[in-house]
Amino acid sequence: MNKLEKLQGKTIVITGASSGAGRAAALEFAKYHTNLVLAARNVAALEEVKSECEAIGAQALIVPTDTSDSKAMIALANAANDWHGKIDVWVNNAGVLAAGDFDKTPMAVHEQVIKTNLLGYMNGAHAVLPILKAQGYGTIINNISIGGFLPVPYGAGYTAAKFGLRGWSEALKGELSEWPYIYVCDLFPAFLDTPGIQHAGNHTGKVLKPAPPVYDPFRLAKTMVKVAADPSANTYVGSASLLLKIGHAFLPEFMTKMTGLVMRRYLKSADPIALSDGNVFTTLDYGMSTHGGFGLPGKPKAHRKYIAGVLVAGMALGFYLVSKKK
Repeated sequence: MNKLEKLQGKTIVITGASSGAGRAAALEFAKYHTNLVLAARNVAALEEVKSECEAIGAQALIVPTDTSDSKAMIALANAANDWHGKIDVWVNNAGVLAAGDFDKTPMAVHEQVIKTNLLGYMNGAHAVLPILKAQGYGTIINNISIGGFLPVPYGAGYTAAKFGLRGWSEALKGELSEWPYIYVCDLFPAFLDTPGIQHAGNHTGKVLKPAPPVYDPFRLAKTMVKVAADPSANTYVGSASLLLKIGHAFLPEFMTKMTGLVMRRYLKSADPIALSDGNVFTTLDYGMSTHGGFGLPGKPKAHRKYIAGVLVAGMALGFYLVSKKK
């Protein structure tokens, strides 16, 4: 029996399971006849995912949950534990996005983005850890994204949450080092072709699109399954993710200025759209599929040479500018 086959009968909790990467993860885990606990705010979408997963061979339980509500997360953990008497894997995945000039985006929006993207993950771990410690084992998977290393200009609240997530998770790993069979696994995917950006709070007044290259969310879902079967502390999903991390590590000021420049140029030419809070405060009734329709032709590896070329050129320019100052 290989490691993936050992997932059969495991209880897997997935937050943000109604669309995008969370929905893809549910479908991918379902292939291994797992017991899936599906959490999100959109009950109708969860019902669809439940039916799809059961058709594949999994058992599924839906628990409507707002991850920013700590009491709701405790209820989710208890429901999952009561269902089969254990929780094997907890996937922190639910997240929201809001774009706009920092001072023009309402503070209530920034606050809710942080509540969902940072405190939501903390709420999840806080709720499930007593159960994992009592049973002596378990895995927490945090879908952090490359945003944990690379700032997103015009998405300051999102960046604050993602940078905070990385620090919080590192601290948690240190605490749990005395628990050898409890794992905390962080995933850092590059940009994904999900409906997330369609759902985003938009205070730019312009149509938003993800920066290429964008990757298939099932690539992340397969990584979640792999990490659940064979835990790893840090995993980078997509070559762009690791390259962007390296680029920012060597030239943080240059990379930050470049991302701001790219965003400004895009927003100048993008089509206008009405301002919206998107799904920041409440769920939406559209775009609940796994994909957002932004994918580029070709396999992810096909983008590698272009990404590398751009980063190498950018680094060379950065080093040149630094040497000129000297």
